Amino acid sequence: MTANSIPSLYVHVPFCASICSYCDFSRQVYNAETADRWLDAMERELHARADGLKPETIYIGGGTPSCLPLFQLDRLLTLLDPYTEEVKEYTVECNPELRDRRVIECLASHRVNRISIGLQTADPSLLKTCGRRHDAADVKRLVDQFSACGISNISLDLMYGLPEQTMEQLEQSIAFALSCQPRHLSLYSLTIEPNSVFGKKGVQSCDADLEADMYECICSILREHGYLHYEISNFALPGYESRHNTNTWEYRNFLGIGYGAWGMEDHCRYTHADTLRNYLKDPLYRNVTELTEQERMFEAVMMGLRLRSGISLQRFSELFGTTPETCYPNTVRTLRERGLLAETDDRLFCTEQGWPLLNSLLVEFMEEAQL
Repeated sequence: MTANSIPSLYVHVPFCASICSYCDFSRQVYNAETADRWLDAMERELHARADGLKPETIYIGGGTPSCLPLFQLDRLLTLLDPYTEEVKEYTVECNPELRDRRVIECLASHRVNRISIGLQTADPSLLKTCGRRHDAADVKRLVDQFSACGISNISLDLMYGLPEQTMEQLEQSIAFALSCQPRHLSLYSLTIEPNSVFGKKGVQSCDADLEADMYECICSILREHGYLHYEISNFALPGYESRHNTNTWEYRNFLGIGYGAWGMEDHCRYTHADTLRNYLKDPLYRNVTELTEQERMFEAVMMGLRLRSGISLQRFSELFGTTPETCYPNTVRTLRERGLLAETDDRLFCTEQGWPLLNSLLVEFMEEAQL
């Protein structure tokens, strides 16, 4: 596969100013010397892996990309400048405590046109529980500053099912988020990861019934405010769906650069070195998993059914020369009969009743595939 046939580039920044209680991503507390060495390694990997790359989307995540000081962030963005010629959506994740206006201006000058801000919750006590270092006012200030610099395509991340979070606290956070007028909202339920601070402290997951009620509340409120529920955890004003993430859900290849990034190319998934230290020693190392066609077909179903529009039967046929119904005849038939799946001329999708039960539906697909 040539680089210019890959539509998306993901870059992982493995540094944070502090570690949030729920986070289990590849990250460490920022250190200037280590970050310089990481940028050297990133430059080497980009030159080796991205020659000829002309992606339509770039996404810089983490970690916390905005924790990099101006001179290092500018170097990173300069390294990526050669790949922005055909980019339609260029997203960078930022934390609300970002206060250096020069950083915002730097992002705009490098053609970044979309910002994802980690609000998580507007409740002060829950922010403290999560180890966050901002308040709601910081989020509103940052949104206004980006808008003033010409970047108005803002996405906000919120979490629900937080320890001791009430429905009232959730509704207040949603109301605050809406007051910021974001184009896009991502809503995630808290998952207790073993290596997170919450996991090590033995924090328990939210009651399943309360979590389901919170999800239903979120969907109802955002629908009333004109947001399209286009993916199971994501909502957007019309025309502002995430291009980058949609490429992933449509099972398209993407190039992952940097420690903590993963990618998919040529029927293979890959990660990088298992520690930042090892990545600095050899940024070209990849831990590659070659997927069987059966595994790829299941992943395409799993990702596609996350979308409200479901799986494109034409694309599935282009990838595998067959249809989901041919691969999973019993599952597709029974889920249709139960009113959980439906089909149009070119899409297989979950119904309103089936979408909230997606995880259970996927188990049935997996069992028929005997994965």
